[in-house]
This record gives sequence, C-alpha cells and structure tokens, in this order.
Amino acid sequence: MLTFSGVTPVSPEAYEVGAGEFNPDTFIGSGPYKLASFSSDVIKLDVNEDYWGDRPANDGIDIQVFTSAVNLYNTFTSGGLDVAYQTLDPDQIAQLEEDAPSNDWQVIEAGSTVVNYLSLNQKIAPFDDLNVRKAVASMIDRQLISDRAFKGQAEPLYSLIPKSFPVYDPVFEEAYGDGNYDEARAYLEAAGITEANPLTFEIWYPSASTPRQVAAQTIKQSVEQELSNLVNVTVSTAESATLWENVESGAYNSVLSNWYADYFDPENFVQPFLTCDEGSNETLCTAGSTQANGSFYYSDTANQLVAEQNAEQDPTERDAIFADLQQLMIEDVPYVPLWQTKDYVFTTADVSNVAIEPNQQLLFWQIDKNSEQAAK
Repeated sequence: MLTFSGVTPVSPEAYEVGAGEFNPDTFIGSGPYKLASFSSDVIKLDVNEDYWGDRPANDGIDIQVFTSAVNLYNTFTSGGLDVAYQTLDPDQIAQLEEDAPSNDWQVIEAGSTVVNYLSLNQKIAPFDDLNVRKAVASMIDRQLISDRAFKGQAEPLYSLIPKSFPVYDPVFEEAYGDGNYDEARAYLEAAGITEANPLTFEIWYPSASTPRQVAAQTIKQSVEQELSNLVNVTVSTAESATLWENVESGAYNSVLSNWYADYFDPENFVQPFLTCDEGSNETLCTAGSTQANGSFYYSDTANQLVAEQNAEQDPTERDAIFADLQQLMIEDVPYVPLWQTKDYVFTTADVSNVAIEPNQQLLFWQIDKNSEQAAK
C-alpha cells in the first residue's frame, strides 16, 4: 500500500481515529504543498512552508481540469497553460509535435503502463460462450487499430500486464494472433455460428474518447469485411458516468476500457481484472473487481493465484505465478488486451524539469519556471 500514491501518512496529532471523528471537509497532508482551493475545474496548491523536506522548485501549482481534449488543446496552444498532459487525442498530439519547433514548445515522450482492452460480459449472450470469446480474440487486428487510431502513438498489447514489466508475456499473440480470421471462423463454427445464425454484438465506449471511437469503428469495419455475413458489430456510446454504471450492472455485452494503475507493480494489472469477492462458477461474479469491469469473471484459480503472488517473497516464484495468471487469461478470455499507449507532455519553453514517472505521475515539486525566459 505504501506504493499507492493515494495513501499518505497523517500525523496522529492532526486527526483522531474513531467513531464519529471522520471529517471529510478538512484536508490533511504532509507533502511539499498545501491545498489552497479546490473546485471542479481548478485545484490550487501553495508551497507548504512547514514541509520537512526540500522546498519545491516553484512557488505553487495550479491544476486546471478540462472536460474535453479540445479545451485542453486550445488552451495550451493559445498560451493559457504552461504544461499540457493526458487526454489529448492522437490528432492533437501529432499537431502539437509538428508545431513544437515554430512555437518553441517542448515535447516529452515516455512509455506508459496504461492498458486498453475489450471487456467481455460472460453473464449474457453471446459472450457466455467461451468459443465466441476466443473467436473475438482471434479476429481483432491490433496493428490495424494502432495505425488508424493512434498514428504510431500506441503499440499492440497481448496481455493485461503491460510491456513495462519483465513478466509481460504476449500470450494473446501466441494463442490467437492478430486478425486471424481463419481461426476465428473455426471458433465461430464450434459455437454454432453460421450465416443463417450470425454472431451479433455491441461494442460500447465512453462518448468523450475519440481514440476508442476510432478503435471501435476499426474493429467493426475490419471484422465485418473479413467475416462478412458471419459477424455483425454495432458500435454504441454513452456519457461516461452512465456508461460505467451500466457496465457494472451488466447491461452491455462488451465495452472498450482502459486502466491507469494505482501503483507500479504487475499485481495491479491482474487483481482488478481477475479477482472477485463474491460469486461462483455458476453465478459468476456478484460483487468485486470483475463485476466493476463488466466481465463478471469468476475463477477460484485466479483468486488463489492472485493471493499467492501477494504473499510470495521469492521474486522468481512470484514471476512464475504471473506467468500462470497470463495463461489463465487466454484460457478463459474474460478480456481481450488491445493496445498500450505512449505518454506525452507538452510544455512552454520557460518550463523545465518535467518528467513522467512510470506510474504516469508528474512530480510537481521538481517543475521549474524560468521567469527570465518567459519575458523574452
């Protein structure tokens, strides 16, 4: 838990633990900043003069929250921001890279642990059939998605554990390939799918996500072209809050999702996807992580393996457990991993010491702004 950025030490002198003592209106921290103000669109951080460590390189940070990639892009390009990070669409990233030299912007590129995947709801047809899930795993062409939707800003992913970790194993590439339509036909035949009884399913995605819109349309077009009369795909969208509420209730048979890890460890890419607190092989997951992800996957084996790796202190033995978990992914196919994005930060010329951590965090206290450079 100490690697989780959402957990911080709190002085016992500042907060009393006990019944009725919870005070949600008071923010208590021990870092280099103190919270000056908080609203839905702006978070202001002032320097904490009582901080025990080194003073930040800046006099405070204003974090502006945007409801759309367009607003973020326009505000940065018009000079309203020093740093632009996350949620930019691939077209916007490409344009910013192209325009950077003439505008004296800095482009910082790094690897990412953000995984994107298709969640398959095993509680309802058609993905209650394992052969149908395997067919979908075979028919998806990841490289085509990467080329069309991301302009080289993403790479195909063949496990829910990202390539950043040594335990990553491209199990889906080995088991199902990419755009392997002959194998998909074999699985469809085993599931009783014919031209007279075609496979029909929906792909849902949050309406604010342009990349997932393009990815969903790419899957639809390529699959319906190569498996004409056998597979029909409907692409649907909903506002984010409504979408995730419906995902958890089991309303959709598949949804395009992504995952930003809470902490930098392979465990955080298996526990949220493969474990369930309550359920059985018959009922599937009735409460737990896989219900929230919309797959409703339940496996006693997965629950046991995740618990074992958490307790295992031998790194070699722990790596072997992650290998077993990745094999379980291709055996049961509750999800189809699709792509892993790259990370980009854009800054003005007067900003320095900006770097992306492996867990997609920016270390605010290192960021410096040169006022002399800004005046030029």
